Amino acid sequence: MQIHFTETVLRDANQSLMATRLRLQDFADILDTIDQAGYHSIECWGGATFDSCLRYLGEDPWERLRTIKSHMKHTKLQMLLRGQNLLGYRHYSDDMVRRFVRASIENGMDIIRIFDALNDLRNIQTAVDECLKNNGHAQGTICYTLSPIHNLNMYVGLGKEIEQMGCQSLCIKDMAGIMSPKECFDLVTALKQEIHIPIYVHTHQTTGLGFMTYLKAAEAGADGIDCAISSFAGGTSQPATETMAYALGQMGYDCGVDSTVLKKINDFFVPEERKFIQDGVFDPSVLGVKADALVYQIPGGMLSNLMAQLKAQGAIDRLDEVLAETPRVRADLGYPPLVTPLSQMVGVQATVNVLVGERYKNIGKEIKAYIKGEYGKAPGPINPELMQKVLGDEQPLTGRYAETIAPEFEKAKAELGDKAQSDLDVLSYICFPQQALAFFAEREKKKPLVATYTFEEVQ
Repeated sequence: MQIHFTETVLRDANQSLMATRLRLQDFADILDTIDQAGYHSIECWGGATFDSCLRYLGEDPWERLRTIKSHMKHTKLQMLLRGQNLLGYRHYSDDMVRRFVRASIENGMDIIRIFDALNDLRNIQTAVDECLKNNGHAQGTICYTLSPIHNLNMYVGLGKEIEQMGCQSLCIKDMAGIMSPKECFDLVTALKQEIHIPIYVHTHQTTGLGFMTYLKAAEAGADGIDCAISSFAGGTSQPATETMAYALGQMGYDCGVDSTVLKKINDFFVPEERKFIQDGVFDPSVLGVKADALVYQIPGGMLSNLMAQLKAQGAIDRLDEVLAETPRVRADLGYPPLVTPLSQMVGVQATVNVLVGERYKNIGKEIKAYIKGEYGKAPGPINPELMQKVLGDEQPLTGRYAETIAPEFEKAKAELGDKAQSDLDVLSYICFPQQALAFFAEREKKKPLVATYTFEEVQ
């Protein structure tokens, strides 16, 4: 029996524990060793890494990707993409989505894990199609959550649609670590009976369930799991790579990874962990088990954001009220999965409801856009009173919102002019305008030796 390991230290583990502050120079020296570990893939891009490179690290995210690729002779690169949201927080035009996906593959990406926060698969179709057209591996994703309307039949139906869409594999994405061992076993088993593409399972150790959930995933026939090297594992990150490989290896699974190389990788990252602790970036308290997440279903990153918002308002003593309000807001919105960007939107609205002292006296513009249908189809019915308050006599959008967005690339390219050294700069600017402009300005001051690329030139 074989089970693949995806290593998350360069993306999700970095994002979950270290606020996505790992710089390329922090890990460049271990890349050749990572390539020798026997991983199925290394998740190294997407999610918040693109934003963080521009906003905090002063790095070109495209150069980061190419550099990682140059060291990976045996290991596939993997990224997380938010469907029509790409790596940002709004829907982008189809031309932008196609150019971004194509550029990602041309610059070294192999596997693109594509999800939609609402499991509205219309919002991943364009990205999947472009990935397949460019010989990338499109991994369709089910965002796992619990609610009165989410059940096994719904998830199996999504799995069938993902396979029919042409995706070469499927990921069950449990962003809050709330999927129990039994739920995982039942879901993987049911999907295996209905679809024929490989199934990968992604969870977090937030609630303490992760190790057990992965064990049952393997027993149900999952093809792969996401883990993090131990110094970057646990808590809001993933279960530890070495621990899972040790346990599954004893049970007769071929995990493909070399324990001796894994130790070298971990030994390298231990000083990085200590550095982040000393700098205050990494708070070890996030490693504790947060069993309340089983009640509130709040991902670790979302919990951190809620606490930061309340501290900024001098209202951290009201955290319990916000935690209680969050599932109520989620129910009012039709039980969307709490994954980016919906987790932030729901959390902010819950916080506002509590601090203002009146529910929905102030409604965020993102929540209004969601109710209007701009993020896709809500999983369940939205509270009618809330809909009336936002829409009045207006009807919500029933089609795919991206179809109403005019092409963006050429307009942005003209706006940038000579500030853009390549088409890739234009893509960065469209995703994060302010951050990209600040990065370009700093780059101009430093006058680094930067190669320019067009889509046709990058191989």
